[in-house]
Amino acid sequence: MSQSQQADGTDGTSSEESQSLTLVQAVRDALYGELDRDKDVLVMGEDVGKNGGVFRATQGLYDEFGEDRVIDTPLAESGIVGTAIGMAAYGLRPVPEIQFQGFIYPGFDQIVSHAARLRTRSRGRFTCPLTLRAPYGGGIRAPEHHSESKEAFFVHEPGLKVVIPSTPRDAKGLLAAAIRDPDPVMFFEPKLIYRAFREDVPDDTYTTPLGEAAVRREGTDISVFTWGAMTRATMEAAAELAEEGIDPEVVDLRTLSPLDEATIVDSFEKTGRAAVVHEAPKTGGLAGEITATIQEEALLYQEAPIERITGFDTPFPLYALEDYYLPEAERIADSIREAVDF
Repeated sequence: MSQSQQADGTDGTSSEESQSLTLVQAVRDALYGELDRDKDVLVMGEDVGKNGGVFRATQGLYDEFGEDRVIDTPLAESGIVGTAIGMAAYGLRPVPEIQFQGFIYPGFDQIVSHAARLRTRSRGRFTCPLTLRAPYGGGIRAPEHHSESKEAFFVHEPGLKVVIPSTPRDAKGLLAAAIRDPDPVMFFEPKLIYRAFREDVPDDTYTTPLGEAAVRREGTDISVFTWGAMTRATMEAAAELAEEGIDPEVVDLRTLSPLDEATIVDSFEKTGRAAVVHEAPKTGGLAGEITATIQEEALLYQEAPIERITGFDTPFPLYALEDYYLPEAERIADSIREAVDF
């Protein structure tokens, strides 16, 4: 059976034992499986060891694998990332954690100047098989720098892969695939849905291929592209619209770099209308790139302007305004109606 068949969780896993996991539990399960499978894998970051991480994504790993493979680091993001790059260059597979995506900026230079360029700079002599994990996104009433959605920064950088799961099953499979990948992967975990729901996840290790989107809902009237926590809100909007006779197709991109352009174009050619949903600010967000891809590859199929349903071009707000900032089902549904009624 091919790896891709095993990866989607529907083929090759149906006869295996499974358990009902939240997304954060699935992340922990993937880390455990890869640490157990490959002695070169190690986890590192602030409080990931004895305390099990701020969201408990690494809980129990320190006791199981020891301090040499589950490493508590100083509070120094540049040092965490720089050390991981050196480890990766010499054959290890580090999985550094940045506690929140908004804390990643001190390590940004290491990521874009070194991790992303190591393969090309060394003409293939070295690769950088590190997977940088970070919880991202809003909705949990966190203070400043805890709710950013800055995935577009990293999609813009050649040499980096960017992955964002939206379900527990995908979280485990995508993280395992990222850890096994020979190049650096930015793995952003939507903390709004860390514990929002459960899903049956196979106990055994498996991989979900990077670079492949998932059609979460088949439809004929409009294609809605999204990822992360916004997938759940988009599916709620689609269910509401279906009761009105509007039939949206929902595509969860899962990997933002490389982008699954074929699935995007195929879906748009079927529906002729599109919307993109993300919680990052509108200007410079991935909605613009997806829109441009559709314009370049399928312009003659277009029946209406493409809707961008996003966060606003402001710093992420504090508690009182957080619900107004994030796209929620009602706002998503309203924009979809506009595109369909055009």
